[in-house]
Amino acid sequence: MKRGFLRTLDSFYCLFAFLAMALFAGIPPVLAQATTLSITRAGNQVILYWPTSITNYVLQSTTNPLVAAWSAVSPTPVVVSGQYTVTNPISGTRQFYRLRQSVIPLGMGLIPAGSFTMGDTLDGESDAIPTVSVYVSAFYMDTNLVSYSQWQSVYNWATSRGYSFDYSGSGKGTNHPVYTVDWYDTVRWCNARSQQAGLIPVYYTDAGLTLVYTNGDAFAVYANWSVNGYRLPTEAEWEKAARGGLSGQRFPWGNTISESQADYYGDTSFFSYDLGPNGYNAAFATGGYPYTSPVGHFAANGYGLYDLAGNLDEWCWDWYGATYAGGSDPHGPASGNSRILRGGDWSTNAYGARCAGRNADDPPIGYDFVGFRCVKGL
Repeated sequence: MKRGFLRTLDSFYCLFAFLAMALFAGIPPVLAQATTLSITRAGNQVILYWPTSITNYVLQSTTNPLVAAWSAVSPTPVVVSGQYTVTNPISGTRQFYRLRQSVIPLGMGLIPAGSFTMGDTLDGESDAIPTVSVYVSAFYMDTNLVSYSQWQSVYNWATSRGYSFDYSGSGKGTNHPVYTVDWYDTVRWCNARSQQAGLIPVYYTDAGLTLVYTNGDAFAVYANWSVNGYRLPTEAEWEKAARGGLSGQRFPWGNTISESQADYYGDTSFFSYDLGPNGYNAAFATGGYPYTSPVGHFAANGYGLYDLAGNLDEWCWDWYGATYAGGSDPHGPASGNSRILRGGDWSTNAYGARCAGRNADDPPIGYDFVGFRCVKGL
């Protein structure tokens, strides 16, 4: 059942049927292949149907199926089954729909589309309030921080093909997260990972998106958000993923934290929600700094993701802004001086490990408490 109109670059398939219809223009809808999708019309609405047994599929639409510009249907959550109603479309516009199987890539988790409350009113952090409602389209995220062995594999491939990096990266062990990589390194590494996998790179050094970013610390880095190569998460994507489907909680699992749940610096006398024990996590405070833990050591959150609190801070795409943008799929300020870091690390306290905890730093500096993970579009 894997036949379709075209095959995407990341080996996902366009499934079953493509539906073209001229909505409310007096032109009969055109059903390309009716093996899965069907259509009815009711007044000023068009309703798409498919079997309720179809699960883990994404409904996408475009006005031109010959151009790679499919987008998830919004604001309805994109992983859907059953039916979808189109109301009051633009008169005369022919819209194409497809169901695409959401086969989760190895080592990644699916973050479903939907709205969530971004920020925190529990602890009064000035730049995490006021909270805002943010809609985030579905995406995939690495279940783990990029490990040192994973970094080396892509790094060696990239440097043999003309890429350069500010730092070669370090790791406490092959299965520990890579650290001492700056923001520019992570962005170039994402591009290399995409090309190594046969995907279209996301990052470019020109506004026309023709010059793939492979070298130098370019102040202006442009992202092609329509392709599904690997990239850094936006701040909104990171926080939605970290919360794991929970709402209003300090941490990915609830409102308190202990060193049995995360690799951070305990301080029970200062934070009532820190259950400790105090100091560095004794299980990993060996062999000198940094006191990182192996990726995936602690329990996963509701989306199957690990280390969203503690271990290493994580680079995000966004320039730092004192307030959240809100809205739909925000990408942060257009410019700035520092890039967002999220998640806390082995040396930070419980306050910094909260889902809403915000930090930022200069993009060309690498530290032993900063790493990253990748996301990609569907």
